[in-house]
Amino acid sequence: MSYDVVIIGSGPGGYVCAIKAAQLGLKIAVVEKSKNFGGTCLNVGCIPSKALLHASEVYAEACRGFDALGITLSKPELKISEMMQHKQSMIAANTKGVNFLFKNNKIDSFLGSGKILESGKVEVLAKDGKKFLLETKNIVIATGAAAANIPGINIVIDENVVVSSTGALSFEKVPNTMVVIGAGVIGSELGLVWRRLGAKVIIIEFLDKVLSTMDVELSRKFQKFMENQGIIYKLGTKVTEIVKSGAGAIVSFEPVTGGKTEQVATDVVLIAVGRRPFIEGLGLQAAGVVLDKHGRISIDRRWHTNISGIYAIGDVVGGTMLAHKAEEEGIAVAEILAGQAGHVNFDVIPSVVYTQPEVASIGKTEEELKADGVTYKVGKCSFTANSRARAMRRTDGFVKILACAKTDRVLGGHIVGFGASEMIHELAVLMAFSGSSEDLGRLCHAHPTMSETIRESAFAIFSKPIHI
Repeated sequence: MSYDVVIIGSGPGGYVCAIKAAQLGLKIAVVEKSKNFGGTCLNVGCIPSKALLHASEVYAEACRGFDALGITLSKPELKISEMMQHKQSMIAANTKGVNFLFKNNKIDSFLGSGKILESGKVEVLAKDGKKFLLETKNIVIATGAAAANIPGINIVIDENVVVSSTGALSFEKVPNTMVVIGAGVIGSELGLVWRRLGAKVIIIEFLDKVLSTMDVELSRKFQKFMENQGIIYKLGTKVTEIVKSGAGAIVSFEPVTGGKTEQVATDVVLIAVGRRPFIEGLGLQAAGVVLDKHGRISIDRRWHTNISGIYAIGDVVGGTMLAHKAEEEGIAVAEILAGQAGHVNFDVIPSVVYTQPEVASIGKTEEELKADGVTYKVGKCSFTANSRARAMRRTDGFVKILACAKTDRVLGGHIVGFGASEMIHELAVLMAFSGSSEDLGRLCHAHPTMSETIRESAFAIFSKPIHI
């Protein structure tokens, strides 16, 4: 069997690359080692976690009651098995959608492990144990990432007591206590899911802030909102030992700067210290593909490895490990392989935390601008000044915009609040076209909307805000 492109991996990077390349007239094959297409995102990542985040949020709201809105409810009953069925139905709908798109775009798909023998040759070990060869002009590696473990801690992730995000999406009952190692996106989202459903959640973080890559002011406000919902933080703290004990585990930890060791008994431990490129079994060393010092595949500016005809995208290469970043790279590589000029603007890739309130960030933080020696102006507006937010009782949070002091070009935007994941794209479009705070402020916004807070923040930079 001969193809223009064989793509190994069917996550957001792989399946989007395949569809775009097929649309551009190339003959495509996709190889996927798991039982379903869609990768981590659709099966054990983005989609199931958002299904549980939504369900747990609705449950938590119903438990608090809606008396202030004139609605009286009896105490809701949690049926965890049915909530998990909701999650599974969302997974099934999305993975079936990928199957449909492959068929609709005449893409050949194979379930099995792909191994690169050399440039132009991929061996597939099918689920039934049979091997066959795919010949191709180009290979795209899009195998994503796997959960990382805690450095220096000898503990096995068994997805029962010590779990990765995969295990934390499938508990059969709500744990009494849950210790989360890592205060990043995964730890924050899944920690909040189980806190809403009744667990005592303790998040241990090595660094002295949550969401370490985001703007410091945003991080501090987010931490306060999470603590208000019952999350307990141990920041600037390192885990020294995890020992399974009975049906649970005992976690030992101490301050990074030194001090007394503490212990906590817990039903489950979620390891959420990041992810690592998944490249096992690909035959990269034998094929001569070079890795960087972080174990990622080295590529040039066109996603080409050091071996002719072999490309790599998504979590196996440098940059943020985000599904939408992988998608953009997949489209760009497909265009390049079809003879077009593929491109990704890495300066305008949003990051989102789907808690409540949500957090969304794009571009530079204040700390990065200071480190780069860039003079800038800050425009900020709280949602307490927004009439739509007040009407919905969603006044937690703010919008913060950073613009160059000399040119007024917007360099970064940061939102913590209800609907932040949708509002951030207004700033993304503006920044993609090098827009200024004045451009944004002079754009008419519908009233009443949460997005008016973005406009007020822009006014605060080039002029004066109206409603503050």
